[in-house]
Amino acid sequence: MLKTLKAITKTRFRKTNFKAFLFFLFFAVIIWVIAQFSKTYNEVVEIPVRYVNVPLDKLLKPDRPEELKLWMSESGFAIAYYNLFPPTLTVDVSDSRIEDSVFVYSMEAHRDAIERQLGLSFDRISFMEDELRIGFEQRAEKRLPIEPRVDLEYAAGYAALGELQLDTDSITVSGPQAMLDTISVLRTELLEQGNIKNNLDGTLYIDTSMIKGITLYQNQVRYQLEVDRFTEGRLEVPIELVNVPADRNVVIFPQQLIVSYRVSLDNFNRVQASDFKVVCDFSQLRDGQDYLVPQLQEQPEIVENVRMNEKRISFIIKK
Repeated sequence: MLKTLKAITKTRFRKTNFKAFLFFLFFAVIIWVIAQFSKTYNEVVEIPVRYVNVPLDKLLKPDRPEELKLWMSESGFAIAYYNLFPPTLTVDVSDSRIEDSVFVYSMEAHRDAIERQLGLSFDRISFMEDELRIGFEQRAEKRLPIEPRVDLEYAAGYAALGELQLDTDSITVSGPQAMLDTISVLRTELLEQGNIKNNLDGTLYIDTSMIKGITLYQNQVRYQLEVDRFTEGRLEVPIELVNVPADRNVVIFPQQLIVSYRVSLDNFNRVQASDFKVVCDFSQLRDGQDYLVPQLQEQPEIVENVRMNEKRISFIIKK
């Protein structure tokens, strides 16, 4: 019994000493790491670069710098952090000067902006180069007309008062000259709507799915479309006979015809028979032809879908 008790006590003592040894060893290592990382070191770290506000008529070359080397005089903790989690430096290209197809971004001139982004003072850091040089190519420019794509269905009795109106009829684009030569028009994304009863207005984006590599100076347009309720109108309009030879006495039958048209309710009472002009041109009569063809030469702008109930006008020549 006594031997067993001694063996257990001896075993517990050894385990306790081993655990204590590991604890103090780990604690010593932590103290050493803190002490070492608290010291100031001189180290070079690499900072990723992101370019913004590139002028639309210019294209940055692929060999532009993607990282910048930064000399730091900081604690080991700070250097380790910047190596593991380097902040991205955003370079505003539009705030650079141009020298022979190169954007030149001065580090000293943008000191305040760089310090705010990196959270570091220039007193403790310095860039390996004083200037960031970014090569670019000049893009060709071209102004292209805009073609709206629409699929509109109106409610019964309603229709558009004219065409869809855009706030601009063309947009300037830039890109490689060879690519611009293949493009003649810009199309909008599809405007699709049904059962329309009211005016339409909104924004249409330019469809860029087929023009990759082209930069748009404007990627959207505003549109408007007036919609109104329409009704059918019918008026009896006299036929005017023209270009009859002086030695001929020609009489036409009928001397009037019915003109049908579509007009908005607001404009219905404004339309008069005198607003239309229907003509039969005797000089267009062919040999052996015994009828004249009526032609609508004038109509008011507020009507549409104009139709005449007669396509042939009979005539006789009196001697």
